Amino acid sequence: MNFNDLKERLLALDTPCICDANKNLRVIDPAIRPIRSGLQMVGRAHTVRCHEDFLTVIKALRDAAPDEVIVVDSQDSRLALAGELFPTEAMRKGLGGIVIDGACRDTAAIGRMDIPYYARSVNCVAGTASKIFETQIPITCGGVPVNPGDILFGDDDGVVVATGDELAAILDTAEEVQRKEHRLLAQMNKGASLLDMLNFEEHCANVQAGKESKLVFLV
Repeated sequence: MNFNDLKERLLALDTPCICDANKNLRVIDPAIRPIRSGLQMVGRAHTVRCHEDFLTVIKALRDAAPDEVIVVDSQDSRLALAGELFPTEAMRKGLGGIVIDGACRDTAAIGRMDIPYYARSVNCVAGTASKIFETQIPITCGGVPVNPGDILFGDDDGVVVATGDELAAILDTAEEVQRKEHRLLAQMNKGASLLDMLNFEEHCANVQAGKESKLVFLV
């Protein structure tokens, strides 16, 4: 599946549906949060490894292609590695977003921008700009490995990292999960009980009896 088709189908879903379809996907530490809510992110990883210095992030901004997401392994940096200027440039270039396992700043301005931007923390003090580290190498971000070209899919609930093939393999299942949830919500909005649409009693009895069982929806 080509990237544009994959992106189109992902943007019709959310990260919970994707994770329900495959619970073994890489998920970035939930402590890394979006600065602005309500946005979705789909893009290929453009990786950065640096420490207390943002010069290599600027290099990534220069080199990254449209729809790429700059993913930064700050190696436990405390100082801010990006602020308002970097996402402004990322938007100009048509990048897919920025994810920093570390600190950012200028959050009020970033919170008004139409670009997905995730960070672990906020610090008004910026790092230095005097060292060149590494880009486009395997890194760790939020406790999971991220390789150049991996797909990042993010929303308010988190960021999933996967290969294109891994995502393409579960799209049909994720879309069925979403359809089922929509049917459930439609019935509940008409007054139906959630418990009536679950095998709750049977599942609980099986669990208590030590039998193998699974909680499922009956719609």
